[in-house]
Amino acid sequence: MDKANLALADYLLERGTPVHIVTHSVDPVLAQHRLANVHLVARPANSFFLGEFALAARGRKVARKALRENPSAQVVVNGGNCVWPGINWAHYVHRAWAGPKRGPLAYRLKDAVAAERARRTEEAAFQRARLIISNSKRTTQELVKYFGVNPARVHTVYLGSDPAWGPISAQERAAARQLLHVPEARSLAVFVGGLGYDDRKGFDVLFRAFQELCSRPDWDVDLMVAGTGPAQAEWQAKVQQSGLGHRIRLLGFTDQVKSVLAAADLLVSPVRYESYGLNVQEAICRGVPAMVSASAGVAEQYDHSFAPLLIPDPEDARDLVERLLAWRLNQEQWQARVQPFGEWLRSRSWRDTASDFVSIVEKRPVMLPVSERLVTSPNS
Repeated sequence: MDKANLALADYLLERGTPVHIVTHSVDPVLAQHRLANVHLVARPANSFFLGEFALAARGRKVARKALRENPSAQVVVNGGNCVWPGINWAHYVHRAWAGPKRGPLAYRLKDAVAAERARRTEEAAFQRARLIISNSKRTTQELVKYFGVNPARVHTVYLGSDPAWGPISAQERAAARQLLHVPEARSLAVFVGGLGYDDRKGFDVLFRAFQELCSRPDWDVDLMVAGTGPAQAEWQAKVQQSGLGHRIRLLGFTDQVKSVLAAADLLVSPVRYESYGLNVQEAICRGVPAMVSASAGVAEQYDHSFAPLLIPDPEDARDLVERLLAWRLNQEQWQARVQPFGEWLRSRSWRDTASDFVSIVEKRPVMLPVSERLVTSPNS
């Protein structure tokens, strides 16, 4: 979502359009632009949940002020972050995921309160929005299913790619493996995602699959996990208790995802819910085959020839084992087959995403009552 919002702001500023940005944090380069009006909102106690209230309030305040100065301005908000009857860029649907929760009681209570609020605000936001841009057809279907949104109000705009995340050279791969202490002779699968108590990203299924695979003498693939979350310590303990500490490595939070992908032979993402899946797209753009749940929004970009990489049931660890074994038997072929796929995905830039977004809005301008017209942040 952050990359998409930044791309939209950059594109508008490039066109000479002043942009108000209501956000918790902002790229310094963006903040220095002469046409960017940045409204930073603090997070009380560094809490995203508490910060949501201030973000929404500031968004509405900036909206009204900007409207008085420019009655023809437009609103862009994300989901339920700020309920406003303008343009809503939907990157996630909270109503679509209500998986089981684990963890300490205090965490579960807080999560339940936050989830309920998110569902209420997104329902109000999506029903009130005059125009909705979704990041996948799956997200569009969920907006119609859960909120009764008229499909004519929703347009799908797929996410773009960063040209810097291109094919991996032999030199970059060697440097990445040296940085991450991965022997060149070992095959490496990677998981890039959060380790939450709701298990939405499916690491528990991947862990069970790897437990079975590592019991086989012919399985020579190790697993690296890039991501953090409240359940990270629990998973670290489980890895050690299983005796797989030498086969499964949890990196925690890292800003080296580009290098992690450069060292990888496969990305695995058995998500239970994913409105899109930018990690998968970035892997393919790098030339790394990516195995992902068929229900994820990014799976819409796969053609039928990549069906073996689409996981039909993210709960089925046994099926995942079979798919991983099949990939390993044909690892070099998959490596070659994914290159044209990556080239095709790279042909769509973040600028293309922003351009498509603006084109849709210009063809269907959102004209609101005078009291509610605004340009506000792509991140409000």
